[in-house]
Amino acid sequence: MLLGVLDVGSNTIHLQVMQAHPGARPTPTTNLKTELRLTDYLDELGNISPLGIEQLHKAIGEALAHAKEFKTEEIVAFATSAIREATNGTEVIKEITERHNIELQILNGIEEAAMTFLAARRWLGWSSGRLLILDIGGGSLEMAVGDDEYPDESISLPLGAARLTRTYLRNDPYSSKDVKKLEEFVNEALASSLTPALAEHRADHFVATSKTFRTLARLNEFWFKDNPKKLTISSLEKAIPKLLAMNNKERSELPGVSANRAQQIVAGAIVAYSVLSKLELDEVEICPWALREGIVLKWLDWMKI
Repeated sequence: MLLGVLDVGSNTIHLQVMQAHPGARPTPTTNLKTELRLTDYLDELGNISPLGIEQLHKAIGEALAHAKEFKTEEIVAFATSAIREATNGTEVIKEITERHNIELQILNGIEEAAMTFLAARRWLGWSSGRLLILDIGGGSLEMAVGDDEYPDESISLPLGAARLTRTYLRNDPYSSKDVKKLEEFVNEALASSLTPALAEHRADHFVATSKTFRTLARLNEFWFKDNPKKLTISSLEKAIPKLLAMNNKERSELPGVSANRAQQIVAGAIVAYSVLSKLELDEVEICPWALREGIVLKWLDWMKI
């Protein structure tokens, strides 16, 4: 059947339509992505502004129209940290449900980690052994470790690239003082939140998902001829000064970096470097499957019952 997955994230409203059948690999057929940084529409009280809500309705409406055009049979819609943490998030969810006649599921950080872990496990298979997965989103960082299809231990931290950029990196180009404050905050957050099970992960396979990691891997391929399916801490260490030496316009001209991502890639790189350093990882493998695929796989498992 044609299943539409609507991801209302911190950076984008992303519809992906897939051929989805129990026991078969989900196959994408079409997608529609609208860049919408919801954190830019938060007021001083943490409410999504009226303009932000209207932009959200517009993007969701366009996504659902696209799904209808391609004869999508069912829509699974979910939202993550941006709406979850907004002061008026409950009201926004109700309004979306009523206007668009969809059920918008709100995932908490631990659920995000579990679905992402499931996707990585199915992609890599049982032979990959004990998995450690890392995912940097717009609003949060998820980490999870485990031997099975779901993690033994997972955490979600407010270390998303969009969130940190909005809080610490307001100027263009970024000042060394602001960058230092960001680095200190990230390192302190990791030091105080990393659980023993994650710190002593004993993983056989280290995996990174999400657009941030994929973009960083692509940049390191461009600059250092690295394998784009891997991200090494040594290349990250070299890439961060290069990114800091540019302004947003210059970063947006790099391969795979949109104008929206250009503002966030520095914060994303700093988080990636700090996490790899804290976990004492030399490199991570880039996994093409992440949260959306995990949602589809979970839905297909439910369909088997």
